[in-house]
Amino acid sequence: MIDLPRLMGFLRTASVALLCGVAMPAMSAVDIEQWTLPSGARVNFVRADALPMVDVQVDFPAGSAYSPGRKAGLAGMVAGLLDAGTSRYDENALADRFADLGAQFGASAGTDRASVSLRVLSSETERTAAVALMAEVMRDPVFPVAILDRERGRAIIGLQEAETQPGYLVDRAFMAEIYGTHPYGASASEASLKSITQGDLVSFHRRYYASGVASISIVGDVDRAQADRIARVLTDGLPEGRPSVALPSPVMPDAKLLRIDNPSAQAHIAIGMPGLRRDDPDYYALLTGNYVLGGGGFVSRLMKEVREKRGFAYSVYSHFSPHRVAGPFRIGLQTRGRQTDEAIEVVRQTLADFIDQGPSEDELAAAKANIVNGFGLRLDSNAKLLGYVSVIGFFDLPLDWLTEYPKAVQALTVDDVRDAFKRRVLPQHLVTVVVGGSGDVADDGGRP
Repeated sequence: MIDLPRLMGFLRTASVALLCGVAMPAMSAVDIEQWTLPSGARVNFVRADALPMVDVQVDFPAGSAYSPGRKAGLAGMVAGLLDAGTSRYDENALADRFADLGAQFGASAGTDRASVSLRVLSSETERTAAVALMAEVMRDPVFPVAILDRERGRAIIGLQEAETQPGYLVDRAFMAEIYGTHPYGASASEASLKSITQGDLVSFHRRYYASGVASISIVGDVDRAQADRIARVLTDGLPEGRPSVALPSPVMPDAKLLRIDNPSAQAHIAIGMPGLRRDDPDYYALLTGNYVLGGGGFVSRLMKEVREKRGFAYSVYSHFSPHRVAGPFRIGLQTRGRQTDEAIEVVRQTLADFIDQGPSEDELAAAKANIVNGFGLRLDSNAKLLGYVSVIGFFDLPLDWLTEYPKAVQALTVDDVRDAFKRRVLPQHLVTVVVGGSGDVADDGGRP
């Protein structure tokens, strides 16, 4: 059982540290140590000893992009059922054991990667036991058929509910339209979920949860030797694995407008195209320019033109989502059905003006100030820092990426931003998807 006095001492220390601001490794340069284990697993480690705890994350190239097309949803099901039981523990016993150790365990699958995480006290007894248990879960999941059936049923019910919501429908249609047959465009269906078997889970786990392709991130109150031991325990017994087949670059779509009927009064609108990969040379220019265009909330161009001047939408945004290959660039908003076409035209014109002219000097200065001055807040806890360290490790970014990020943003010029948008956001590839709006009727007698 967990040592309660030790835990209470940790909580008191954590509270004082947070109040005093001592647990902020981002206030100075982040020193990331990196090495490769004999298995091929890469380790990225940051020592942060202000709090007696350690955060660990293991990433595998096992996200939804690696699910076979007819088995969409498989990657998420594998991650979700990792802790459904091992040869030694059933689902409830595993949960109880992590709780006894005061440890938090989690697993999830995104687009490119599946992530398995652990947070535990750094004291040797709790840490050693929790890391061993995490390793067992990754190495020896049994994916019980009864739990698979239960979770599949929940997923199908959730999907059926989601398919009544225009927000979900526009998300699904937008990704399918901009990516076509590329893996990024696939989404789970009732048929694909029903087709997933226990054998599929086992095969996917053996193929992708392998030591040779693992990226291990460790942040906390341990030294390098202890971090190395953690990494070796976590990968011991995993399949050796081989490099995953590289994801293809998406084919750029032709510009089009797709309308999907839905009785909602609000039309849900998405406009965009494949945009940005994680190691893209235009990364800083596009993300900083996007703050001006639609990422800066009430100070953004889109918000001023669409909401403030015309009242077409309560909120409008633009966003780049960098992935291993070009992730989506998206502009999103909701507006009353009868003003859909006008709202779309304003968005398109605002985007065209921004591509042609770029930001003003004042807008760029404000964007830089927001990004650079707020950068430390992105790293003001071990958990946040772990998130960035895992990105650096999984996407093979330079170790000084966190240090260079604000410098690169600060060095940008208006010409840099304008040039990047002119080359990368192309009207001939912009897809517009509209879901709903037919429920909005005019005030004159109820006619549409």
